[in-house]
Amino acid sequence: MFDEIMGKFEDSPGQQAVIRLLLERGFSVNEDGRVVSGGIEIPNTGIAREAGVDRRVVNATTDAILADDELRRIFRNISAVPSLLDLAPVLDLTAVTISVRAADESGIVSRVTAAIAERDISIRQVLSEDPEFTDDPRLYVITEEVLPGNLINELREMSFVRTIELA
Repeated sequence: MFDEIMGKFEDSPGQQAVIRLLLERGFSVNEDGRVVSGGIEIPNTGIAREAGVDRRVVNATTDAILADDELRRIFRNISAVPSLLDLAPVLDLTAVTISVRAADESGIVSRVTAAIAERDISIRQVLSEDPEFTDDPRLYVITEEVLPGNLINELREMSFVRTIELA
């Protein structure tokens, strides 16, 4: 899906940068062509600055989104999910980041969470990046307590795991 969306903007790297930002942040486009997060409007100048483009590129991108039935359906309904990832150190939680070899393999989330749950460690949040929307998708697991070394070794030995980072 990501490639199809980006393909609609293949002649404009600036518009692709705006699309990537909207998708990464979970920003939607309202019926007036304004970028929003929930009911909060985000100024096009801010979007442009973050995407490294002129605000007119943001305007052209939102116009193109509203003019395309498929894009309009996607960007009118996208939403952000609050993440505990950056808050984990502040809240004394453990954040585990797992990079995988093949993100489209089934059972990745269930195997990781089962291994953690078997040790009676409470999981506060699981976030999985969609391989359709990012080049190097990761699985993030936020837990109530520090993971024991033997669990980290068990996770590392799972066939789909490329790397593990703890924070």
